[in-house]
Amino acid sequence: MDVELYVYDLSGGLARQYSQALIGQHIEAVYHTAIVVNNVEYFFGQGIHRKIPGSTHHGRPMKIVHLGKTHLTPDTIEEYIQSLESVYTPESYDLFLHNCNNFSQDLSVFLVGKSIPEEITSLPETFLRTPIGQMLRGQIDQSMRAMVQAPDAASGINTAPRPAAVGQRTSNGVAKSTASGNVIRPAEPAEFSNGRSPPHQPGQVWNITELAVLNKLLKQAESTCAVIFFTSATCAPCKICYAPYDELAQEAGSKATLIKVDVNQAYAIGSRYGVRATPTFMTFLKGQKYEECSGADASRLRGSVQMLLQMSQPSHPHFRLKTPSFHGLIRKPIMYTKIPPLDKLAAKLGPFAQDRSIQELITFINATTSSGNGNAAANAGLPDLPSLSKYLSTEYHKVPFASRFALVDLIRVAAIDSRVSSFLATEPSLRTLSTLLTQTDGGWGAAPFQLRLVTCQLACNLFSSPVFQDLVSQPASTLRTYLESMSDCLIAPDNANARSAAAAVFYNLAAINHNERVQGRPDRFEISEDVEAALTSAAFNENESKESLRSQLLALGLLLYAVSEPRESTVWQLCHSLDLNETLKAKAKDPMFKGDNAVLLEVRELLTQR
Repeated sequence: MDVELYVYDLSGGLARQYSQALIGQHIEAVYHTAIVVNNVEYFFGQGIHRKIPGSTHHGRPMKIVHLGKTHLTPDTIEEYIQSLESVYTPESYDLFLHNCNNFSQDLSVFLVGKSIPEEITSLPETFLRTPIGQMLRGQIDQSMRAMVQAPDAASGINTAPRPAAVGQRTSNGVAKSTASGNVIRPAEPAEFSNGRSPPHQPGQVWNITELAVLNKLLKQAESTCAVIFFTSATCAPCKICYAPYDELAQEAGSKATLIKVDVNQAYAIGSRYGVRATPTFMTFLKGQKYEECSGADASRLRGSVQMLLQMSQPSHPHFRLKTPSFHGLIRKPIMYTKIPPLDKLAAKLGPFAQDRSIQELITFINATTSSGNGNAAANAGLPDLPSLSKYLSTEYHKVPFASRFALVDLIRVAAIDSRVSSFLATEPSLRTLSTLLTQTDGGWGAAPFQLRLVTCQLACNLFSSPVFQDLVSQPASTLRTYLESMSDCLIAPDNANARSAAAAVFYNLAAINHNERVQGRPDRFEISEDVEAALTSAAFNENESKESLRSQLLALGLLLYAVSEPRESTVWQLCHSLDLNETLKAKAKDPMFKGDNAVLLEVRELLTQR
């Protein structure tokens, strides 16, 4: 898809005519910009807006700049823009520090990996360098804000759908790495995109007259159940069931698809299903016809539908266990937000820290620390991510092996910002992540523990991006392959903190499938047997750290919880072949692991309920 930059002049040409005389500096225009992709114009004013291109209150653009083409899907683009809504809020607008051009810059880098023209992004600095610019900054900000955030900016035609929010989770498994020291606090805490309870949406009865539409509805209901009510306008007994049928649809919500077909209006459907009398009810379970009955018996109808619902979504035995660490949706991923001493990291890197892209990265991290401005994370402009990526791909392996952790740690901190992690997840060929998350010098088991530790923490922070969460969940995901290749970090013997961080990576990964299971949906992907074996082995052999064992068991518990076919599950077979339940029983008595061992007991409870 083509990506274009729409450039507007808020001064209507006055800046070009009078700027030299008024402020002693020529200014071509007072730029307002928007990004146009997939026939939607995105811009920042009263929050983030989506309009038909050229339909905004700014009128026609003074020029249109072709930025390039994007390989990203519309869903991925929309997901990224939604993640920016906590950064680009109406309250955060600042004409000189946080404006429409900052938004266009972030979106352009994400879509095509390049910046918008420098004369646009540098305009605020150019103006503020003049004496009159400094003197009139406040007044100009207010007058321009009234124009950019005019009511029409919020009331135009919205052209992009906004997926419903999805939330709630227990607090188990939230990283404790923010307990002390400076931390980056994103504008909104990172959440799993499938970690919120969807609001209850009362169901509806679908009145269908076309066979193709009926087939489509039945296809969509193949993972649940469906009912077809065959009726006719002249059927008096049918009317007895109308109100009860509507009530059943309301109660079932998204758990069932209830359809009504008037055979007089939909002869092809009646003929296809051999309907000879009305009312006739046909039920379908998991895509297969289950039952057919005739007659206006509202009580029988209710009983049949309720039984169908129970059969389509049977309650898993684990849902009845007292396992609070695993019961319910997991809302937040584990993240590592502590800020290291940046001067010490730079010293570790030596001359490599002097590159402009690394200096910009350090400046960005300093700008987003929690000290000072509470909106620092939102207002901080991103570093030149494409240049940083190019530098890392060419120079990372030239950094001494023992010092590479310092470079990875800088990226780890930057990835707390979902704009950065989204860029890393969608970069062509995954250039940065393929460099940082693959270990060729003897595998991850041979890497220094500092490098293993910060790389696992970086992998956790990538989950700050809903775009990353979606892409890592795809059936054949290169991102997931990179994460799974780090399973050796789970069993490396030399550092318990590194093992805990590795377990956190797979906790985050397993949480995506877990959230699907507790909502009655199938797993989105299969975790590799190498990860399952490493986690099981790590929990079996851990005898050094109580915290490390707890982290491993949290991740392992998510793999075990509510598995549809335990006897066919590799992780279940591994646990039972190692007799992990008995091993955990012994660990519970070990002085090393005594005390708060609730997670250990919960995993034992899961292992006894197959």
